[in-house]
Amino acid sequence: MANKFRNIPKEEELEELEELVEQEEPQVISKPSKPGKKGVLAKGLSKVFGGSFLSDDRAVQHIPFILFLGLIAILYIANGYYADDKIREVNKVSNQIKELHTEFISSKSDLMFVSKQSEVAKAVAPLGLKEPVVAPMKIEMDSIKKEGRKK
Repeated sequence: MANKFRNIPKEEELEELEELVEQEEPQVISKPSKPGKKGVLAKGLSKVFGGSFLSDDRAVQHIPFILFLGLIAILYIANGYYADDKIREVNKVSNQIKELHTEFISSKSDLMFVSKQSEVAKAVAPLGLKEPVVAPMKIEMDSIKKEGRKK
């Protein structure tokens, strides 16, 4: 197939183009605008962020649900603060328990040291008490005499 425009001389082309330009008014060529195809999510988000959902008549129907969601959000935040306070309190009590445990251990070791026989002897020496050098004697009684005393 041969190109049908090759046979036309260039001068004739120019004249035809000039005639066409003179006859027609200059028009701005623009792309045809497509209707906005937004998704359901995009429309909903644009309404929420734009604030136009508040002026909608259906928004009045959803006010109790919105208030319920707000209440739940407040309770969720309050629960987080409550949990943080309890964690701080548990840590505080745990530190107190550790301190009391160390105090108990040191008191117990001090008591064991003070209650040794040698330490007791040193402590009562200023009172004039001394350790006995002689072992204690055991006194025995006859069983007959014991029975007589009971009566």
